[in-house]
Amino acid sequence: LYNTLVEVDSNLNIVPSLATKWIVSSDRKMYTFYLRNDVFFHDNTAFKNGKGRKMNAHDVAYSFNRIMDKQTASSGAWIFNNRVDSIEPFKAINDTVFQLKLLQPFHPILGILSMQYCSIVPKEVVEKYGKDFRNNPCGTGAFKFFMWQEGQALVLHKNEYYWEKDVDGSRLPKLDAVTISFFDNKATEFLQFRQGKLSFINDIDASFKDEVLSKTGELRNEWKGKLMLNKHAYLNTEYLGILMDENNEVVKNSPLKIKAVRKAINYAINKKQLMMYMRNSIGFAAESGFVPYGLPGNNALQVKGYEYNITQAKTLLKEAGVNNNFPTIKLLTIPVYADVASFIAKQCEEVGLKIQVEVVQKSLLLEQTAKSKA
Repeated sequence: LYNTLVEVDSNLNIVPSLATKWIVSSDRKMYTFYLRNDVFFHDNTAFKNGKGRKMNAHDVAYSFNRIMDKQTASSGAWIFNNRVDSIEPFKAINDTVFQLKLLQPFHPILGILSMQYCSIVPKEVVEKYGKDFRNNPCGTGAFKFFMWQEGQALVLHKNEYYWEKDVDGSRLPKLDAVTISFFDNKATEFLQFRQGKLSFINDIDASFKDEVLSKTGELRNEWKGKLMLNKHAYLNTEYLGILMDENNEVVKNSPLKIKAVRKAINYAINKKQLMMYMRNSIGFAAESGFVPYGLPGNNALQVKGYEYNITQAKTLLKEAGVNNNFPTIKLLTIPVYADVASFIAKQCEEVGLKIQVEVVQKSLLLEQTAKSKA
């Protein structure tokens, strides 16, 4: 449905999309983007004669200002908060030149601009439909909106005027239409896929991973020739969140306020085994810090992570005074991570820590986290 100024390619590099190129000022606070002049919005009755007009730099400025507008209540408002200039953060120099001004240098800004929050939308259509724009979306993407049955299916038709071409110079997209189905759980989705009712899915439910994938992440022999497995890089970090505010009632009696205990947990977890047995080798062990591969901040030479070292874990816990009377640590998680949480708990127990895993619904976890109760 939509496009952004830049996008992330299969190798996690930032590449042009609606912007053909960009220039960064010497102080790294001003980004100047040069836009394509052959991009049109999808047809909509909000436009003159119902025909989609050409996208321009004013649309980019409008779209970004809309994200920051409190009346929009965008879930992506955080991406620009305290990062862009407070007076004139977004400026259309002319129809094909757009400028973004930062408060201070912020290297990840290009990656942020590739996020769907930064999709470019037309002012006329947004203003015509108001809060109902979500039911009448209009963008510049390869497919245009046709029908939406909320919670069931979204149908998109080919955008005949889409600007992008493939490596052979043929105009995209190749498909005439796409139907996206929605399911309450991943297990149902996979069963539909296995029955041939879906062309592809973008993940496999944890309960089916061992049936379909080997521990090295390859298709099992019985599935070869029946399924095609495509892998691509994905920016995601899975981590343990720990409350640190010692004024918090939860933290006051928590063993996790002791640094040695937190370090011991890092040493106690065999991340490579976790990835192999819990995730069928889909992903990488975080051996050099929190920042994943593919992001500029990832530096294995400068950031030394925690290797699997039971001896070191036990030494740290002894220094921290851990014994049989030491309080139990509660690990709150959601169903999709229950297996990972149990694996972590078992490994921590092997070095002398008592872990209680509590599985709750995602909504409750988010609520507890927001209130600093978990």
